[in-house]
Amino acid sequence: MRILFITSNRIGDAVQSTGILSALIERHPGAEITVAAGAVCAPLFEAVPGLQRLLPMKKRKHAGHWRDLWWQCVGTRWDLVVDLRASKFSWTVRCRRSLTVTSKLDDEPRVLELARLIGEEANPPAPKIWLAVEHERAALEAIPDGDPVLAVGPTANWIGKTWMLERFVDLARRLTGPAGPLQGARLAVLGAPGEEAQAAALMHALPANRTIDLVGKAGLLTTAACLKRCVFFVGNDSGLMHMSAAVGVPTLGLFGPSSERRYGPWGAHCGFVRTPESLDEIINQPGYHHTLPKSWMTSLQTDSVEEAALALMQRLNVGSAAQG
Repeated sequence: MRILFITSNRIGDAVQSTGILSALIERHPGAEITVAAGAVCAPLFEAVPGLQRLLPMKKRKHAGHWRDLWWQCVGTRWDLVVDLRASKFSWTVRCRRSLTVTSKLDDEPRVLELARLIGEEANPPAPKIWLAVEHERAALEAIPDGDPVLAVGPTANWIGKTWMLERFVDLARRLTGPAGPLQGARLAVLGAPGEEAQAAALMHALPANRTIDLVGKAGLLTTAACLKRCVFFVGNDSGLMHMSAAVGVPTLGLFGPSSERRYGPWGAHCGFVRTPESLDEIINQPGYHHTLPKSWMTSLQTDSVEEAALALMQRLNVGSAAQG
């Protein structure tokens, strides 16, 4: 069976789509999988079982990236085309069956919406990231065995969703300090290439021998393997947040000008905390615009995030919080 899976050009959205790809692979053992994804997030799929081709879609003017994809796919007769980008691409290639997202229901989780596409809304398949041995080995080199590791993702794809860096510093010190649930833990700081300056202050939150700089240091799958070696993740609504949840790490997402219901980290091991203002209150206030170079997370206090982190840790029996 030949399956063409067309997914997002954003890392977080791509991660959220992996659950239905995993379900399709389980339904069709031995299927030949082709994945088309945005160039930035395509490496997430390098270790997918049965992967025959990985087709990065680098955006071009006048929809040139869609023409490129068509030329790469038109010669194959597909048994199933899954199009999560709501295009008409499946109409232009030979396929026995197609599944296409036709609308976005912003009042429900994206994972649930995608699960409905394959008839699994009663038991939505969780996002999953496939890793190879080389990714696990690279992660072990980056994060050697030793004290537990708190992972922090202080960046996001736009500044409006970023919590203040000094509060991340304060939070890291509280959680790993003498009275914290992760007393003596190491701190792993994660981010994409080019985000080094945004995360720099966190590199001085703890002594150098307890800090691990992973900002722009590894590919997506090695980063996912590094996250897997951590005991807890806290970060903004971002691709890193979704990657952490997908590899099974207890994950706390921070929300303000985005929907925690729609894009919250998925799974019983996850939680979120948001600003005192709702999403509607933020985006409808005078002067709001998503292009403004400012954070809309300033009202979220460190005490609130610490409280949410402690509650999640206690529920999941993470660190000394479980005994407090």
